[in-house]
Amino acid sequence: MKTLVILSDTHGKRSAIDRIGHLFGENDYVIHLGDGAADMRKTREQYPDKTIVLRGNCDIGLGEDERVLEVEGVKILCCHGHKYGVKSSLTRLWLRAQELGCTVALYGHSHVAAIDEQDGVLCVNPGALGAYLEPSYCYLVVSGKKAVATIVSLPPQA
Repeated sequence: MKTLVILSDTHGKRSAIDRIGHLFGENDYVIHLGDGAADMRKTREQYPDKTIVLRGNCDIGLGEDERVLEVEGVKILCCHGHKYGVKSSLTRLWLRAQELGCTVALYGHSHVAAIDEQDGVLCVNPGALGAYLEPSYCYLVVSGKKAVATIVSLPPQA
């Protein structure tokens, strides 16, 4: 069994990452799906072997555009989502995941947490950890070629 903490769209709110930073050491991967990639510098330094950072449409330089990660035989597509038009439809993301042989697709961009399954592809948006009203992240468990995603909401800080 492997566990992953998935976050996205921190948009400079490093304090939001610090609020859940205690989780990073006890999980196998920490994945930031973009728009705030620079916010992950400290985390990458602390956990270089398990931190993955994607580049969003608001990021310059730091991060990958797209990555396929294989965890316990489960192929996971990681991206920000803007290149696949995820604000209007998950179809292009789902097709890309199928093309790459992935059964999980992680994306951000819309700031709306969601878990959807379409023809065997689990599409997961952790929401925006940097959101003012409803900050959230995803806890993903992969075991026995099965992936289970849970959206975790954080109360906004005063």
